[in-house]
Parts: sequence; C-alpha cells; structure tokens
Amino acid sequence: MKTYGIIPSRYASSRFPGKPLAVLAGRPLVAWVVDAAKRAAGLDEVLVATDDERIASVVRENCGVAVMTPSELPSGTDRIAAAARARAREATGDESADFGDDDILVNIQGDEPLVDPALIGELADTLKRDASWDMATAVTPLKSLDDFVAKSVVKVVTARDGAALYFSRAPIPCDRDKAPDLASGLYVRHLGIYAYRGAFLKRYIAEPPCELEMTERLEQLRALWMGARIAVVRTMDEGVGVDTPEDAERVGRILAARHGA
Repeated sequence: MKTYGIIPSRYASSRFPGKPLAVLAGRPLVAWVVDAAKRAAGLDEVLVATDDERIASVVRENCGVAVMTPSELPSGTDRIAAAARARAREATGDESADFGDDDILVNIQGDEPLVDPALIGELADTLKRDASWDMATAVTPLKSLDDFVAKSVVKVVTARDGAALYFSRAPIPCDRDKAPDLASGLYVRHLGIYAYRGAFLKRYIAEPPCELEMTERLEQLRALWMGARIAVVRTMDEGVGVDTPEDAERVGRILAARHGA
C-alpha cells in the first residue's frame, strides 16, 4: 500500500489565469502548497499533477515532484488518478501498470497554501484505520447565517457513524420551526479536500456524472449515488482558498506574518 498526496494544478483559470505561479510572500503559490503537503504525516510521496510545463518547472525548482497529465481531463479527480497511474508506470517501467487498489490518494487543493498538514494526515489515516470507507473528506462548523444560505458554500449532513448522507448548496439540514442554531454542531460546511481508496477511485472515474452531480455541480454526489461510504472528518480549520488576485494578496500577508517574510 502506498499513500500519495497529490496536488492538481492547472494554468488555466477563468478568474485568475496562471494562479499556481502567483507569488505570495516571495514564493509561488504552488510551492507553498507542496511545502504544506510535505509536512503531513503518513504520506509516502507528494506529487503535483499538472498539464503545464511552466508549473512543472517551478515545482521542480522548489524541490517538488511534478507529473505531466493531459489537458483534456474533466476534473481534478481525474487528474490525480492520471498522475498516480503515470507514477506507477514510471516506477515499474510497465506501460500497463496502475496505482494499487489498496493505495490511498489524497486530493489536496492546489489553491490552498494554508491547508493544515495535520488534516491531510488525518484523512489518509481515516482510510488506513477502517477499510470500510471508500473516501474521506472534511467539514468545519458554519459560523454565519449568510454562509448557511449561500449557494457557494456547500453544506453536509452526516449519519451517526460520521458517514456523509448528503452534500448540498441548499441550506441543510432545514429547521422547520425556528432559525438554525449554528452553535449546536449540526451545521457544517464542506472543505474541498478528499482521500480516496485506490479501488474506489478507479470505479469513480469510470462512472459518468449523475443527475444529482450535474444539478448541484458537486462531484462528490456521484460517489454517494454510486453507494460510496464517505467518512467525514471534523476540523476547526476553515480553509482559505486563493480564487482571485485579491485573495492572493490577503493570503500572502498571512504567509508573510507566519514565516517572517
């Protein structure tokens, strides 16, 4: 069994072209994400899955491992699978090789340089401890009613054992009789980080999008539709993504303060 931390990183972005190469506190964004992933416990290898030689070059200059993947892949999930497959073929010299069914692949968002390394390790460890889980992901408490009703904020409800029951852009769970009590612990938002068991990831990328996924525009609904057991890990880390140049400036200031840059 091998545990990968894989960072999908594309140059194209409708809101922020070239985002992975944006300089934050003196270093490219993608280099900060690689550093955070390398500090996570339990990962055998950290890879950057990219379709752009400019990104690959910067990753290598900053002591990372870049794997080239096709530009036409439909999602970051397909890209991490392609990177792990390419790495397996490189390691074995066998062009038919693939990553193992018992391998664990953690999909680390390439635009979150402040990602908590402990969370990355916890997601991987969740799958290592319990073979019944197909996937693991993370949630954090909702702190405002604005976020609760915002379609841009994905909400999650879970079962008694911590398995995801549903993800939605709608405000769930809905309190029929009164305003939601955000302090109750019942209301959480999804963080876009996933760990996959190899066997399930192979099934997932072979399955076309389902109607739920296309309606809500949430890939993880395909996994639930397929019957996957998704473990939900709770964290106080809220996640801070870089989607715009303004975000880059704000996150750059945080990184500079943390690292004395």
